[in-house]
Amino acid sequence: MTTVGFIGSGAIGSTIARLAVEAGHQVVLSNSRGPETLADTVAELGPRASAATSGEAAAAGDIVVITVPVKAFPHVPAAPLARKTVIDTCNYGSERDGPIPELDSKSLTSSELLLRYLPDAMVVKAFNNISFKHLLPLARPVGAADRSYLPIVGDSAPAKAAVTEFIGYSVLDAGPLAASWRQATGTPVWGTPYGPYSNEKGQPVGENAIRAALAAATR
Repeated sequence: MTTVGFIGSGAIGSTIARLAVEAGHQVVLSNSRGPETLADTVAELGPRASAATSGEAAAAGDIVVITVPVKAFPHVPAAPLARKTVIDTCNYGSERDGPIPELDSKSLTSSELLLRYLPDAMVVKAFNNISFKHLLPLARPVGAADRSYLPIVGDSAPAKAAVTEFIGYSVLDAGPLAASWRQATGTPVWGTPYGPYSNEKGQPVGENAIRAALAAATR
């Protein structure tokens, strides 16, 4: 059993937490408003879930999921994430995050920016290209014929292996963290392969379709 810490518990974070609980893991949730605001979410998730501060969630997790606005990266606790696998689900949007010169000039990806704040963590980009609405209904057990693929990128082979073993999806290793722009907001692999937002159940997506969508990305 793995303990999964969450820094950010919005739509994506709480959905991944649900998948983690259903897969038999413990989850420790946090957000910027304090653990007491997560009481309803914890109650819904059941006895495998608890709430804590972001520092406590980071310290508790064997794997830690970061799902916050990019503008909040400076507030992510770095010390307890040293040498841990960190899943970055975040997408940059200047209208929400404000202008960030390195991202606007495309000299960095948002995941590389996160790594600047967490230099000792093993960051893997994952879950950022699928809508929270589709994330739960498209999850399948290992070996299911219609198990969907998600792209992941990262610079640490052990961290990628940990994410690959995590929950609900097969993964396509799409390269190093610097390649994460291929699955950023607005790219061909972002959202579209899994069906329109209006389709509540989504549609399963195989490896070849994800590979082709990644290859079609331009920067």
